[in-house]
Amino acid sequence: MIKVKDIVKTFDEFRALDGLSLEVPEGSIYGLVGPNGSG
Repeated sequence: MIKVKDIVKTFDEFRALDGLSLEVPEGSIYGLVGPNGSG
């Protein structure tokens, strides 16, 4: 299992993540998808 809670990420003055929480159960496959060039 992977579990994260209340992640905050900023780039200078831009807050990209604010309180992100995520739980991935064992044996699951998840993908985080964004626009081209976002990662």
